[in-house]
Amino acid sequence: MIKANIEDALNNQINAELYSSYLYLSMSAYFESKSLSGFAKWMAIQSQEEYAHAMKFYSYLIQKGGRAKLAKIDEPKAEWKSILDVFEDTYAHEQKVSASINAIVDLALQEKDHATVSFLNWFVTEQVEEEATAQKLVDDLKLIGDNNNGIFLIDRELGQRVAEAPVEEK
Repeated sequence: MIKANIEDALNNQINAELYSSYLYLSMSAYFESKSLSGFAKWMAIQSQEEYAHAMKFYSYLIQKGGRAKLAKIDEPKAEWKSILDVFEDTYAHEQKVSASINAIVDLALQEKDHATVSFLNWFVTEQVEEEATAQKLVDDLKLIGDNNNGIFLIDRELGQRVAEAPVEEK
């Protein structure tokens, strides 16, 4: 059986991952409204990934004998000043998610919950990639500034993103 404090932390993370999905879907809608379909597609896939992350936490919690408790999802931001502003928010959000996951790792280590530490290791590695990707996009957008040709090229590049097939939980 999973300890109550670990169960609470995992439930909070489920909510955080669902919020992330909702936020990235809002960003996708913002890009659609600006006729930036490549940026919109990239964010829609990001939204799907975050939903899949929530479901990994959900499945793990149930597998460990816990109970998933879904909470209210806050309304995400819907307007940004610029494309760069969206990706600066993305980077800051991913840093917040990393801190949240790291706090659960710390708690699991304190509780000597080795199974949860092992489970969370995938997310720790995933967050390194998420932050690096967001930071790279921020850097690229700062480099091109308001150059429409550069924005067009990045939009086309991001539109090439393909959603990864979800991994089946056993």
